[in-house]
Amino acid sequence: MKAFILDRYGKTGGARIGDMPEPEMRDDDVLVQVHAAGVNVLDSKIRNGEFKLLLPYRLPLVLGNDVAGVVVSVGSRVRRFKPGDEVYARPDTFRMGAFAERIAMSEAAVTIKPKALSMVEAASIPLVALTAWQVLVDRAKVKKGQKVLIHAGSGGVGTLAIQLAKHLGAFVATTTSTANVELVKSLGADVVIDYRKDDFAAALREYDVVVNSLGGDVLDKSLRVLKPGGKLISISGPPDPDFAKAIGASWFLRQAMHLLSHRIRKQAKRRGVNYSFLFMKESGDQLREISALIDAGIIRPVVDRVFPFESIGEAMAYVDTGRAKGKVVVKVR
Repeated sequence: MKAFILDRYGKTGGARIGDMPEPEMRDDDVLVQVHAAGVNVLDSKIRNGEFKLLLPYRLPLVLGNDVAGVVVSVGSRVRRFKPGDEVYARPDTFRMGAFAERIAMSEAAVTIKPKALSMVEAASIPLVALTAWQVLVDRAKVKKGQKVLIHAGSGGVGTLAIQLAKHLGAFVATTTSTANVELVKSLGADVVIDYRKDDFAAALREYDVVVNSLGGDVLDKSLRVLKPGGKLISISGPPDPDFAKAIGASWFLRQAMHLLSHRIRKQAKRRGVNYSFLFMKESGDQLREISALIDAGIIRPVVDRVFPFESIGEAMAYVDTGRAKGKVVVKVR
């Protein structure tokens, strides 16, 4: 089958479109014919080798962490799906491979595609929606009336997180560039900080939760807007000791993560707030709940550009610019 293959780590020259063997099926797997695949910052980070220690993949491997398509066949233990079902998923972390004609995934990672969405729209949802869900519902436990700051509101995670936070009853602030102010307002943001003009740390106070997907300076300043007992949850790092423990990291990795996050954890403790790192997990059950919100019109996808399969490299380069509004999708079929 045709696939986008990573032969060696690096920003350039290590990936190509070529032929890969058909996916190996397990008893609890569904084999899906890929119609569309979402492109994420995670794909670039894996390609660049930034997660080599955390995610020790064996090369060559097929990239791609968002998929929408049609079930071709199912394993002997699969009960929820049958050939012909239209599905979408964030594949298992160690079995990604959405940039291909077919992918085998655990039944537990998959759910039926929302009726309201096309394949392209559906492929834009899983990774970012699950990230938003696990940050706001699982980790932050956002309640009605709480104040939530979501950084990079026009990005993939941001566009979904704003909508979900509003559904949970939160008062939502977000940061974005001048060009995207109207977009994030249309998604429900109550306060919009144009980072080109204003300093969010000077404008915002007494927030319960900050969702961070940006770099170090923003991370540090985010502590200032939180009320005592507030939560700073970062999806861009640095990883913390709890995350190291959760993934069963080696002693060396545990020490590395302890050191990497020591400064921000110390600053957070001094201010009486909590810092944590979140790396989202695949979940068909959570995706099913998200589907219900989509079909009810509560959450909608934001798709910036759609690229043909032959232009996956170009699609990744566009995502790397950081200028995409919402998600970028590759049409495979």
